[in-house]
Amino acid sequence: MPTFTPDTPPPPAAPAASVDDAAMREVLSSFCTGVAVITALQADGRPTGMAVQSFASVSLDPPLVCFCPAKTSTTWPKISAAGRFAVNLLAADQQELCRQFAVTGGDKFTGVDWRTGLNGAPLLTAALATIECDLVDTLPGGDHVIALGRVTALTPADRVRDTDPLLYFRRTYGRLRTLAPASPVSAAPSAASRSASIASARSRSEA
Repeated sequence: MPTFTPDTPPPPAAPAASVDDAAMREVLSSFCTGVAVITALQADGRPTGMAVQSFASVSLDPPLVCFCPAKTSTTWPKISAAGRFAVNLLAADQQELCRQFAVTGGDKFTGVDWRTGLNGAPLLTAALATIECDLVDTLPGGDHVIALGRVTALTPADRVRDTDPLLYFRRTYGRLRTLAPASPVSAAPSAASRSASIASARSRSEA
């Protein structure tokens, strides 16, 4: 194996291989994620929101999270203009609510029960938990935008819903399989206790 000193130039990078869009979609659909609805209040007082899979915790100090809306999204410009938003983590019994926020156009809040958060963003009443944020930065992410939010308020830990999360796997919604808790004397949870059962339900993505 060759060795390099500080004065030795690094080897040239290998040429990037061509990646088929359809193949990438298919492979990455095997990464199971939770689902969230990002909401905001527009300047005219109307609520807006969109369903996303691409939500993640970024940092504890400072408290940062991110999500990645498509550049073609019709909802993202409204959230960006608001300058603050809420992340509503969905529960397994909120599949239909997710579908409602995953489509383009129309009033997505029709029939939806929500309240106003401390930052003004809508908080969906039956969500597992909510996270209120200020939009602090946006970064380029190819055909998406990486939106970075600083957390300003959270659902108190003792008020988080004690139920399964809504999962998304291979273009299908699902939930964790509810099993009896492991015995206190077990050294580690069994493989069965870590498995998930995915229920059939198709979804449409935010355009």
